[in-house]
Amino acid sequence: MNDMKFTRRNFLKVSATAAGGLVIGFHMPSKAQAEGLASSTEINAWLSIDADNIVSIATPQTEMGQGAFTAVPMMVAEELDVPWENVRHVFADANRHVNNGDLYTTTMTGGSMTVSRRHPYIMQAGASARERLRQAAATRWNVSLDQVVAKQGMLSAGDKQGTYGEFAADAAAVTLEEEPKIKPYGDWWLLGTDVKRLDVALKTNGTAVFPIDVEVPGMVYAAVAACPVPEGKLVSFDFDAIKDMPGVIQAVELKQTKDTPSFTDLRSAVAVVAESWYQAKNALSAMPIVWDFGRGASISYESQTAEALSLLAGTGTVLRDEEGNPGKGIDKGVNQDDVPGLLEAATKLVVGEVYSRPFEAHATMMPPAAVADVKEDRVDIWTFTQDIGRSLHEVADQLGRDTANVHLHQTYLGGGFGGGFNMDVHRQAAAISAAIGKPVKVIRSREEDIAGDSQRPPVWGTYKAALGEDGLPTALMTHFVGEEKMPNFARSSVANMPYLVPNLRHELSIIQNHVPIGYHRAPGANSNGFIIEQMVDELAQAGDWDPLEWRLKLTEGNEPWQRVLLAMKEKSGWTTDMGKGEGMGLAVVESHGTVAGCVATVSVSRRGQIYVDRLQYFLNSGYVINPLNAIEQAESSAIWELSHAMFGGLDLRDGRFVNTNFDSYPMLRMPDTPPVIEVELVNSEDQWWGGLGEPAGPPTPPAIANAIFYATGTRVRTTPFTKAAL
Repeated sequence: MNDMKFTRRNFLKVSATAAGGLVIGFHMPSKAQAEGLASSTEINAWLSIDADNIVSIATPQTEMGQGAFTAVPMMVAEELDVPWENVRHVFADANRHVNNGDLYTTTMTGGSMTVSRRHPYIMQAGASARERLRQAAATRWNVSLDQVVAKQGMLSAGDKQGTYGEFAADAAAVTLEEEPKIKPYGDWWLLGTDVKRLDVALKTNGTAVFPIDVEVPGMVYAAVAACPVPEGKLVSFDFDAIKDMPGVIQAVELKQTKDTPSFTDLRSAVAVVAESWYQAKNALSAMPIVWDFGRGASISYESQTAEALSLLAGTGTVLRDEEGNPGKGIDKGVNQDDVPGLLEAATKLVVGEVYSRPFEAHATMMPPAAVADVKEDRVDIWTFTQDIGRSLHEVADQLGRDTANVHLHQTYLGGGFGGGFNMDVHRQAAAISAAIGKPVKVIRSREEDIAGDSQRPPVWGTYKAALGEDGLPTALMTHFVGEEKMPNFARSSVANMPYLVPNLRHELSIIQNHVPIGYHRAPGANSNGFIIEQMVDELAQAGDWDPLEWRLKLTEGNEPWQRVLLAMKEKSGWTTDMGKGEGMGLAVVESHGTVAGCVATVSVSRRGQIYVDRLQYFLNSGYVINPLNAIEQAESSAIWELSHAMFGGLDLRDGRFVNTNFDSYPMLRMPDTPPVIEVELVNSEDQWWGGLGEPAGPPTPPAIANAIFYATGTRVRTTPFTKAAL
């Protein structure tokens, strides 16, 4: 990954704070910048140590409920060795990051990577600070470095001792000949323990600031409408029809520069600016607008499904690995090209029906919002984003400004789930502010948010398998259909499935699609796991195998999977016979370097109502730095995926989504939440770092679907479950 390219010797540089403290960053600022830092209270690097021994740690990743604002300080504090109660979190500065050679390496927040991928250089920032402090103490005390101990915010050598704060100014001048290595697992004192999140108190007492909360003197409000059919364009609007409505100030056309913009480009739209947002929204709703709907007007989910079924009846493109080789099992001498013949000659053939999942929206708690204040010599922006550095670049690009004059202020985010990567709301705010000469707050209505979101893509899939005399598959062919914009989502968890079938062939076909596609909490694995893990249950049943024993048999030698499956077997009370109307189902999906298993217990009433009574999770992610937050994230992603599986499903008709608010696109409510959700971390110590913000989601729907089968004898092959005929 590009954001992981760094060297141990030169990745850290030092500059002093105004209070004589220590500030550590990845690149030495220029003299002018350093002089600016000396008179500023802002943080431009990873940590500062004040004279009173309080350590302020900057976090470049976005806090959207996943715990980044606790995880990053934990990793720094582990190496610095400072009491946790002395740690304070501060927002990293996007302007300094962008204009100092990507100061924090990356500000991208997603893919469950804040800990798993970022920990080497984040922890080393703390280690480097510790060693500079030790060197400063050794010099002042005139002792050898090996005599100086740094522990819990104190430096000592024999009878000499002092706080980190006392030596911070001296440490700022230290240059290490070689940057220290980070601690190995087993030497941690803070990581691996339960630590309460630093953002909870602020969110509980209402002091946490989100983009929608930001107020700027002289600010006005804007409501924006893009074409309801994605890829469509604005033709005209009649501002005269609404200009005399209360509070209305102006209408601004937002012009896209590309025929098919990406989700970070400004899309064709029109905004109405008013003294309040509701005045802007009401006027926008009343303003006559003419759209060119484009090619999407002829596309619906029904037409896409018909195209997918037609493709599934034929042959798709054979999936191969990055080196062009076939997938697992081919090393036994049978080429993927031979699999169709093996299936045709099979004495016992299992032919699967078609499974599918529809489009889904992010529908974050806070709808996308941004505030922009564009002046001649400076731009200030607050926005809904999961990458503050990238969004700053986008605002600069939109306005044709130098990034040095653009200041993006980080805030908390009311949910993200991948949607914060795919936003043009800050481009909209910047363009409108520049056009009207005033600061402006753009808030998307829930309808506009869902209709124009970068959606989770639909997927369709089926399979054929030949069974041997032992009831296990000897050959397996899958065929999945994805869409054209991000087709790789349709292969996630498919081409790399762990099951040791001797002869495998995976095919992929693509349908046409005009809807923007984006990352969506475990993208690909969330939908494909639903198909694969029900396929596995069907194959086990066809071969007269218990589904859990089948998985254990076909993952032999795969320790991470075996660890999860054995824990499920030993601790879940697993059974396939709970009596009529009740069922237990399981599923295991690997994503983001973590193997996640779910055992679901459901009951189905005589009227077909589904009740999820219990969800049990068994997660193997290698290392875990905060078990408490890991469990919270597992519960969060489970509820997130359960919500879509039970109630979701965007309805695409005539190119547009017709269910764009919570009355027609409902989310899980408290009464629908399973009364029991249990999470067990069955982590190994095998030197790997898995992610934990997403992996518990993907096994949830197939585990529930498998449980429904055992409760009713009916297979639920699509979502939402509430529409199933049980």
